[in-house]
This record gives sequence, structure tokens and C-alpha cells, in this order.
Amino acid sequence: MQTAAQSQSKVFMPGKIGSLELRNRTIRSGCFEGLCPGAAPGEALIEHHRKVAAGGIGMTTVAYCAVSQDGAAFGREMWMRSEILPALCHLTDAVHREGAAVAIQLGHCGFFANRSVIGKTPIGPSRKFCLFRYSICRPMTEDDINRVRDDFVKAAQMAVAAGFDAVEIHAGHGYLLSQFLSPWTNHRRDEYGGSMTNRLRFPISVINQVRAAVGPDFPVIIKMNTEDGFPGGLTIAEAVQAAKSFEEAGASMLVPSCGFTARTSFYMMRGNVPIREYVKTEKNPVTKMGMVLFGRLIVREFPFQPLFLFDQARQIKDAVKIPVACIGGVCSLENMDKALNNGFEFVEIGRATVRDPAVIRKMQSGEITASDCDHCNRCVAAMALNGVSCVSEISGLLQS
Repeated sequence: MQTAAQSQSKVFMPGKIGSLELRNRTIRSGCFEGLCPGAAPGEALIEHHRKVAAGGIGMTTVAYCAVSQDGAAFGREMWMRSEILPALCHLTDAVHREGAAVAIQLGHCGFFANRSVIGKTPIGPSRKFCLFRYSICRPMTEDDINRVRDDFVKAAQMAVAAGFDAVEIHAGHGYLLSQFLSPWTNHRRDEYGGSMTNRLRFPISVINQVRAAVGPDFPVIIKMNTEDGFPGGLTIAEAVQAAKSFEEAGASMLVPSCGFTARTSFYMMRGNVPIREYVKTEKNPVTKMGMVLFGRLIVREFPFQPLFLFDQARQIKDAVKIPVACIGGVCSLENMDKALNNGFEFVEIGRATVRDPAVIRKMQSGEITASDCDHCNRCVAAMALNGVSCVSEISGLLQS
């Protein structure tokens, strides 16, 4: 039964991102689903987001969509092209019928793109060895930079045509734009490297061009890092500078996250690292052996606590005037109220919706006040099987 506090909670009141009004202040964060066989949206992906929408979320974010084929990392994510627009329209229609809005996360993997998937040497800001892939990328030329920027623009335009309500540009988690921002991956000596102003040049140009292409009112969300999570990476002081620049470039909202996929992948999630499940699902024999021998050394574990990014994200929020979403350990209605009462406009949740797509509806009705997700992170390992799913649904596959 809904309590008086729940009925008055700001969580369930409408909120706006630019010109877009959401029915409440909750957003399903961009969580890679692994539900795109043939690099195209599958029926399972559409049903996955339909269920989250039916479960009461204000907006769901489809992830991860590479802006070009050479931006792919896993082989089960889509890359944007005209051939997949009918399926994307099917997805946006399904979400809209359930009363929610839908965004799509656009990005490029850069130096941790999978060579076996993209069929060529990965690109990045600078030459860099990627332990995640046992590969070395080549530094991007000016032509590469111009092409990838154009790919972001074309992908955003196709997203609008497919009926998405917003685009989220991925400039965090060690993806390509984040690689330009991080001194750990950007060693360039031209106008794209060195000072933070220079390291921002390419990401800012992408945001500028996307904003120009989609018009002044369409929501452009930027996912960014508060820090990379290791010495020599992006710092919170640099992140504050980036946030101000993103706002100036035309961002509608910021989502301050953290971590580097190719180095501190669990810094962005916290909790258990499911090494055993990773080993069972890994197909590459070299990688499988590496995980068996060195998994605990390669993939570092970070303890989970609710709202683990709250303090850092507040520094981003205080530096800009546009809406900022609170992400990271948002597990309960109490967590959500705390974030919104401290100036965040929205809260983003991921694993809680994997555990139960109806978690928001149940919170609003008073059936529950918190998610029962235990942050085991075996859902992450499950992506390599048949797509992301809670361990309760796949425990037989992973434990057999």
C-alpha cells in the first residue's frame, strides 16, 4: 500500500529534459544488453525495453549503439545504419505504447574495439596496448576524426528518424570520446592532446555538430566520467571543466558516471566480480586462460555502497545549470528521494530493472520500497550467453 511519503515523492512527478517531459524522474540507464544478433535490434531487445517501459520507468535508454561498424566491441551490439531503422521504429513504438520515453546511447569503442568483429586495427587517440583485447590501436588521423564526427551526426539523425525522444552521447567509461579526455589514453602532441582544452576539442566538436544536426530543442544527453578510477586518468577537477564545456556545446543533460571499460570496468558498477561466470562464457581460448590465471588481478573488485557516486556527481551538478542525473547505486526510494532533494533532476537505475523490469511501478504502488538486486553482477557475464538477464533466470546455465 502506498504511504503518504511515497505519494508525495518527487520521484513520481513529471520532469523535463529540454523540451521533453517525462512522466516521472526515473531513467533506465544505458546498460549493454547483448540482444542484437547480426548487429541489428532483435525482438528480444524490443521486448526487454517494452517490459521496462511497462514497469513504470520515465525513460529507458537503449545501449549500446555504435555509430559505425569499426566502433563495435562485442559482436552483439548494433551499429547505426539505415537498414536497422524499421526495427528501431518497432522498438520506439513499443516503448511509447507503454507510456515511457526512449533514448538511444551512441558511441564508439575506440582502442578497445574488437578486431575480430570490426575486421581491422582499432583506432584511438594515440597508439595504445589494450589488455582487454590483447591488441594495439593505431592513432587517429585528421581524416579519422572528421569521419567519426560525421558518423555521430548521421547516427543522431537516424535516431531522430526512428522515433527516439533523446540521444545519449557516450563520453565516459573509456569509450572513444572518453579516451580523448583521459591523459592515460591521449598522448597526442597536436591540437587534440596535452591540455584539457585540447583533449576536449574532439568531444566538443561532436556535441556541437550533433546539436546543429538535431536542432535546438531535441534532448542531447552526455554520459561522462567523474574520474577514470586509477592514477594517471581523468580527475574530478578535469571532469568539472568538461561538464561546463559540454553544457556550453549544447548538452541538455549530464549523466556523471565513472570507470574505464578496458581497465576499471567494475568501478562503474561496484560489487562482486563474477570471474567464474566470465570464464564459462568466454569463447576465446587465450582470453579464457588469462581469466583463469589472472582474472582477479586483471579485473579489480570495488566494494558496493548505495549512491556511491553521489558526492562526485554533486560537484558536476553544482558546476552547471542544465539537469544532471544521479547514477550509481540508486537502489531504493530513499536513495532516489535523497538525490532529488539535493538538486539532481533525475535518477538512473540499471541492474534493478534487469532484476525486475517493474521495479518503479512497484515502488510507486507501495508494494516495495527498494530493489532486491544483490549486485552479484552475474547479469554482466550473462550478456555473452543470450543477452543480459538476472541470474535468477539463467542460474542453471551459469552454474552447470
